[in-house]
Amino acid sequence: MLHTALKWTANFFVAVALASFVRAQAVGAPADLDTYVASSMKTFNVPGMAVAIVKDGKVVVARGYGVRKLGDPTPVDEFTMFGIGSNTKAFTTAALATLVDEGKLSWDDPVYQRLPGFVMYDPYVSHEMTIRDLLTHRSGMGLGEGDLLFWPHSTYSREEVIYKLRFMRPASSFRSHYAYDNLLYMTAGQIIPAVTGTSWDDYIRQHIFAPLGMNHSNVSNTAFKAGDNYAFPHSHVDGRLQVIPFGDLDNAGPAGSINSSAADLAKWVQLQLNRGKFADRDGHLFTEQRSKEMWSAQTILPVADPPPPLGGLKANFADYALGWGLRDYHGRELVGHTGGVGGFVSRVMLVPEENLGVVVLTNAEEGGAFDSILYHVLDHYFHLPPTDWIVAFKSRKDTEEKEAAEAMRKAEGARAADSKPSLPLGKYAGVYTDAWYGPITIHQENTGLVITFDHTPTMVGDLQHWQYDTFKAHWRERTIEDAFVTFGLNPDGTIDSARMAAVSPLADFSFDYQDLLLKPAEKK
Repeated sequence: MLHTALKWTANFFVAVALASFVRAQAVGAPADLDTYVASSMKTFNVPGMAVAIVKDGKVVVARGYGVRKLGDPTPVDEFTMFGIGSNTKAFTTAALATLVDEGKLSWDDPVYQRLPGFVMYDPYVSHEMTIRDLLTHRSGMGLGEGDLLFWPHSTYSREEVIYKLRFMRPASSFRSHYAYDNLLYMTAGQIIPAVTGTSWDDYIRQHIFAPLGMNHSNVSNTAFKAGDNYAFPHSHVDGRLQVIPFGDLDNAGPAGSINSSAADLAKWVQLQLNRGKFADRDGHLFTEQRSKEMWSAQTILPVADPPPPLGGLKANFADYALGWGLRDYHGRELVGHTGGVGGFVSRVMLVPEENLGVVVLTNAEEGGAFDSILYHVLDHYFHLPPTDWIVAFKSRKDTEEKEAAEAMRKAEGARAADSKPSLPLGKYAGVYTDAWYGPITIHQENTGLVITFDHTPTMVGDLQHWQYDTFKAHWRERTIEDAFVTFGLNPDGTIDSARMAAVSPLADFSFDYQDLLLKPAEKK
């Protein structure tokens, strides 16, 4: 079924490319855009995509490619909704910007004054943290710290997640380092109901979607119903691309729950490039001053040398602003963001001095697919010599996967496979607690051990002995990254604690197992 669906998709692209070649050429987009998208999708094994290009205030391209779901010929079009993940963050900052314009808050208001009960691990940080700090990834928290509170979907509410921030130990000092996080963006979104009495969800619908006419967007995939125009998520599971369940992101909404389409995001890009002014009428969503603030550097990012195939992407600077990342490419400043949730990745990029915006949405987890298209489009408008970005990004992907496989092979070969646990299996069973996550239970089932994250229904895994007192959690839901679980013993042979770490070097940072410290719960 997989092979048949991909073959149908490739044939579909050829027909679309022939039909739209003249149209693309006439409006200034790359003449080979459709065939280039088809090639990228085939190379990276992506079932469906949508692309939008805005140039000089006009929507040059807004169209879909491929299929919404493997095995189903229903095509993607410009109105098909995709999960946009962290591209949601710019919507959250824009919503806050409207409140700054109205004088209802300031970027530099202390969070505790706007969100009663807000507490971080360090009392100084609790007092000094501002709304601006929530948006700039410089809190001192570690990369993705606490993401297991919402990913995979948990039973915790937004309010419960915010409460748990007080138990998360910092990885660095306040405002000293960049480390991407989601929980503080969710916290920033919750300032909106605290100030207005309107939920983040309704505020986005009423104050952004409605004024822009974004009628093919929503804030939750739980709102999808039969017959709606939406793409399905896809991921490689045990080596095979397949449809996976939608991940419910409602409890992290302001950090990444929006679903949108190429047509709607083209309107969003028009607004951004027009500095908050509506493209089709007088008035604005936010002022030009707020636009400047949202695009102003706040946190300096390290600039690393890209791998050789991508040497042309080396930047001279990189920063994080308010919901947007900043960097340069061939002398132009780029303002953009990526987004990733289970089964979807996306890219929104603005080039203010060229009055250019690009959106690429995908229903598979392949960043090389959207980036190869993005830079092909940028090179066209920058009048640069052509680069085969598809080959370049595929080369990087192949290298990363080869290196990860080799690291896992070496780990497998080096383990003491004939070693045995220090204790009988039943001694490892029990309830463990982590200061911020809460209860995690290990119990015996048949002849083995099973681990469950009590507030995350899909996190049920079989503990397979690895070596000594380390086991591997092999999750029954195979979209979840496997993890090592290592037990530490007290001198008397009882269990003191357990630590966890992702097995694969390519595991997404939101599987932040390393931040857990599991302690046996006190027996009542």
